[in-house]
Amino acid sequence: MIELKDITKGFGDKEILKGVSATMESGKVNLIIGASGSGKTVMMKCIVGLMKVDSGSILYDNQDFTAMDHRAKKEIRQQIGMLFQGSALFDSMTVEQNVMFPLEMFSKDSLKERKKRVDECLERVQLKDAAKKFPAEISGGMKKRVGIARAIVLNPKYLFCDEPNSGLDPQTSLLIDQLIKELTQEYNITTVINTHDMNTVMESGDHIVYMYQGQKQWEGSNKEIVFSKDQQLNDFIFASEFLRDAKEMRQLDMFKDSKWKDQLEEQLKRDGKK
Repeated sequence: MIELKDITKGFGDKEILKGVSATMESGKVNLIIGASGSGKTVMMKCIVGLMKVDSGSILYDNQDFTAMDHRAKKEIRQQIGMLFQGSALFDSMTVEQNVMFPLEMFSKDSLKERKKRVDECLERVQLKDAAKKFPAEISGGMKKRVGIARAIVLNPKYLFCDEPNSGLDPQTSLLIDQLIKELTQEYNITTVINTHDMNTVMESGDHIVYMYQGQKQWEGSNKEIVFSKDQQLNDFIFASEFLRDAKEMRQLDMFKDSKWKDQLEEQLKRDGKK
């Protein structure tokens, strides 16, 4: 898992992250959500080491990433897979070559072994038939799946996704969400997603960190979120009348499940302390 301990980050006189502490859990889809300017993108960049925190600690499986030297950080980064918002595929390379790229950079396996691994990943994202195509010849959803295949080709322990559903139609977005969730559970990956997509929040959010004005405002699961009394969170998640009605329907369904009573009482107690 990944732990954030009281991290701060600012630019000049502007403080972006204000003492954020949170835990990203293994085998779960961990979401970072919040309005534009809330600090979620800076937070993700700090976690992966693209930005250096001003203070606080970031721990990967109890190893202090912020205190590591360059060589140790490189070892951690080799365990990280990244899915970029725009897929970031190489236009001049085929689908197969794009997925192969991390293996050529970091793997010492033979060419035969590397090709076998690429085939496995493309088959897992249902793109084996598109291996010889170029990015310009496939759809946006297929490009996202190529990006996922490339992100998992090195068997990462940690997977970071920046707006994985950006620019996709609702049906394709659901397929991408389901694929990421399945891979997370299959390989026990610590998956961290930066998203604005409310379908992702409600369907895939095993663990959610809601950022508000540079601070962690709320933390919980997609099941707990429908009972939250946090006003800022509710205004953000359930902004429309349609979503407020959907929230009420979800609450009614969950009330029928007795196992949620104890968890609901604990969540309401946590919210009541804020």
